Amino acid sequence: MPYHHGDLRRAVLQAAAEVVARDGVDALSLRAVARQAGVSHTAFRHHFGDRRGVLTALAAEGYHGLAAAVATGGEQGFLEAGVAYVRYAVEQPARFQLLFRPGLVDEDDPELVAAREELARTLMTGVAGFAPERETDLAAAPTSDPLALGAWSIAHGLATLALAGVLPAREPAEVAVLARGALAHLAP
Repeated sequence: MPYHHGDLRRAVLQAAAEVVARDGVDALSLRAVARQAGVSHTAFRHHFGDRRGVLTALAAEGYHGLAAAVATGGEQGFLEAGVAYVRYAVEQPARFQLLFRPGLVDEDDPELVAAREELARTLMTGVAGFAPERETDLAAAPTSDPLALGAWSIAHGLATLALAGVLPAREPAEVAVLARGALAHLAP
C-alpha cells in the first residue's frame, strides 16, 4: 500500500472513528484502521505507536467533542447542557463509550489529560451559571462538587440507559425529550 501523502494523523483518526462507529471499540485493530485509511498498517506507528495510542488520541478527540457539545448546549442554559451530553452519547455511542473505558487508553497522555480537564471546566462552568449565588470553584473536578456530580451523574446515567436500549425512546430527538424532562428536576 502506498504511504499516505496528506495529513496522516488526521486520516488515521478519521479511519479509527469510522471503524469504532461501525464495529465497536473492541473490534478496532491497526490493520482495520490502515485498511480504512488506505495505508499500510505500519505507516502511522510514529504518530501513535500502537493501538492504545490510536485509542488515546481518539478518546482525546471525543472529550473535546463532548466538551464542545456541552458548552454549546450550555449557551441555552444548564438543562440544555445536560441534554447535549445525552445527545452526544446517543449520536456517537461507540466514541462516547470509549471515553469511559480507561483501561484502553494511556491515562497519562498529556493530550488526553487536557481534553478531560476541558470537559471538567465546561461542566463546572455550567454549574456556576446554574447556581450563581453559590461559590463554584471552576478549577475543581466535577466529582468534588455535589451539584456538578449530581447533574453529571443524571446526564451520564440517562446516556448509559439510552445506549443500553432500556429507555422507551430510541432516536436522539426522542431521547433528548426524555433527558430534558428528567434533568428538569434539578431546577430549584
